[in-house]
Formats: sequence, C-alpha cells, structure tokens
Amino acid sequence: MKKDELFCTPLQKQFEFDAGVASVFDDMAMRSIPYYTESLKLCADFVLQAIIRDTCVYDLGCSTGNFLLELASRLNGAQNSEPNNNANGVRLIGIDSSKAMIERASLKANTYGKNIDFICDDFLSLNIQNASAVIANYTMQFVRPMQRSALVEKIFAGLCDGGVFVMSEKMASCDKVLDKQMIARYYLYKKEQGYSQNEITTKREALENVLIPYSLQENYQMLQNAGFQSVEVLFKWVNFGTLIARKA
Repeated sequence: MKKDELFCTPLQKQFEFDAGVASVFDDMAMRSIPYYTESLKLCADFVLQAIIRDTCVYDLGCSTGNFLLELASRLNGAQNSEPNNNANGVRLIGIDSSKAMIERASLKANTYGKNIDFICDDFLSLNIQNASAVIANYTMQFVRPMQRSALVEKIFAGLCDGGVFVMSEKMASCDKVLDKQMIARYYLYKKEQGYSQNEITTKREALENVLIPYSLQENYQMLQNAGFQSVEVLFKWVNFGTLIARKA
C-alpha cells in the first residue's frame, strides 16, 4: 500500500479525487478517518440484514471499492452464474466520477474474484432503482449543499420498502466551542497517525469550500425531510459519524 505523502508540499489546486489521490487513497482513508475499517464492517453488518433477493446495492462515491469488497466477501462466498450478481441475485454497483478510483476498484474486484459492477459516472445523475441499500461513506460532504437534499430524496425514492440508506460523514457541531475542540482533537488524531502539522494544514487548505460538513442535527433533518422516519446513529467518534435511515 502506497503511503499518503500528497500534502508534504503545498498543492497548486483545490482537493480533488484525481489519480494522485487514488494512488494513496487506502492509506489516506485509514490514517485520516477514525475507525475507518471498523466502520466499513459495521455498515456491512447492517446492510446485510436489509438485503432483499434480486435487488441492488449502490455505493455512491465508492472510491477504491473497499465497502463493496467487504460486503461481497460476506455474501456467503457464493457466486451466481450471471455476470455482476452475487448470492441471492444481489447486484453490487459502485459509482465514482474518478476514473482512477474506478480502475483501482475494478482491479481489486478482479484480483479477489468478486462480482461487483464499478461504473465511472456522476452519481448525481444516476437513476437509483430497485435498491435494498444505498451507501454514501464520506461522500455527501462533497456534494454541494443545494444538491444534497435532492440527492437524498432520489435515494429514498429508489429504495425498496424496508431498504436502508447508510451515510458516514465528517460533521460540524452547532456549538462553536465544542466544534473547535472536536477539530483540535481530530488534528491530534492525525498527528498520532504520523501526519505532520504541515501536512494537516496543507490538506485543510486544499479542502476549504470543497468539503462542507453538516451537523448531526442537519443531517437528521435532511433525512427526515426526504421521507425517512427511522433514523439512528450507528457510530460516532468526535466529529465523525455514521447514520442509518430505513424506508418503512
């Protein structure tokens, strides 16, 4: 796994999921997102319980495919005779607008012999249908606020009854003092993972106006406004959290 050293020197542009980020993404995710591996497994636990035969599972902003690879390995290890299907005819679909991410995800799936359909496309224009689960792990925070609610409404409409939407996000706090303290604790976490103060500062500047976090309350409200009446917190560490919303 290639080490993330992208922010050792100042970037000449805003942050984007280009080939450079794709090449170090797995290391970046594990060192930048608290409990990254554990939260993926937790999401898979609950998605598995929601899966309905002959439906789809969508991963929006799938990056290098880590979640769907984890989920595929849980589906009894069985392979369906039809292409891109797993046990119980479940179709796993990963969407990402970064060609470099999709190429790496596809390579992983082929290497591990997993039936996952990775597609390079803009998930904002994706037609979501017949879904028993939709995943957005640290994805919604990069969607412009004016488009975010419409996307969640589309996800709700595309889910089958009983289906779930699982969303992991970096979140802000409504309390300015606590928000500042949470950010400081997160930066300490990054230092504990080996990032220098210069790397932390450079990445923060690159992400300015690119990553726009909502508070936990704002995310709750957005999900409920879209039609989800059952919303719970699956995991939270300081300013990182995972929500699950079920379509009744």
